[in-house]
Amino acid sequence: KLLARLEGRSSLKNLEPYLFAEEGSPVHGDVIEFHGPEGTGKTEMLYHLIARCIIPKSGGGLEVEVMFIDTDYHFDMLRLVTILEHRLAQRTEEMIKQCLGRLFLVNCNSSTQLLLTLYSLENMFCTHPSLCLLILDSISAFYWIDRSNGGESLNLQEMNLKKCANFLEKLVREHHLALFATTQTLMQKSTNSAENFFPLKLQHETDTDYRPYLCKSWQQMVTHRIFFSKQCNSGNSKGFTVISCHLKRNHVVKRSFSVAECGVQF
Repeated sequence: KLLARLEGRSSLKNLEPYLFAEEGSPVHGDVIEFHGPEGTGKTEMLYHLIARCIIPKSGGGLEVEVMFIDTDYHFDMLRLVTILEHRLAQRTEEMIKQCLGRLFLVNCNSSTQLLLTLYSLENMFCTHPSLCLLILDSISAFYWIDRSNGGESLNLQEMNLKKCANFLEKLVREHHLALFATTQTLMQKSTNSAENFFPLKLQHETDTDYRPYLCKSWQQMVTHRIFFSKQCNSGNSKGFTVISCHLKRNHVVKRSFSVAECGVQF
């Protein structure tokens, strides 16, 4: 029965082709990190992906379920409803409720609570075969608190996040999920930070202010890293840029997008 449920997970390859550096992504097992400063469109992109998932197939969506773990307490249900209203042909209250019925929302206010939440959700992934997407906004929310609580010991500072990362990896692998997680730019780039995380040919193409600061367990499980930035020149109507890196295949693609009332537009 479990095998049947796992095999029943719907494909996510048409989730948003513009967001990925190669065709057919994401696949089950992918871990995608959205990285960038505040105000660069990361959460808006998540609303866009949620809408794509929960809208029925008849309306051009994927009709799959999404689990959203909100650690920043930034999730805006009214914003998501507005996006749905713009995208649904049938804008009835009943249709919006049906769509929202495919979204599960959980709030966490500490890394300990996040870890316990992940443990408690495992049964849900077993019993919901159409639950394909796990979103964590953001995985870096408790970084400074954990550093403070851990004192001088790096092991203690990273203990909870390391356990969270290891369990997330298990959930994604065993339950055939795709995971999207956001991280904020908390650190300034060091001189050779890009060298360790990008193959040589990608370093000049990415041109991003990136310095990894989360535990190695998290860094090693990420398959795609997508960098978000705001375009400074007001002449460009798009407003936002993403640089999408497939870390295993050394593929990079750069795209621009705008955010309107109806959501993200490429």
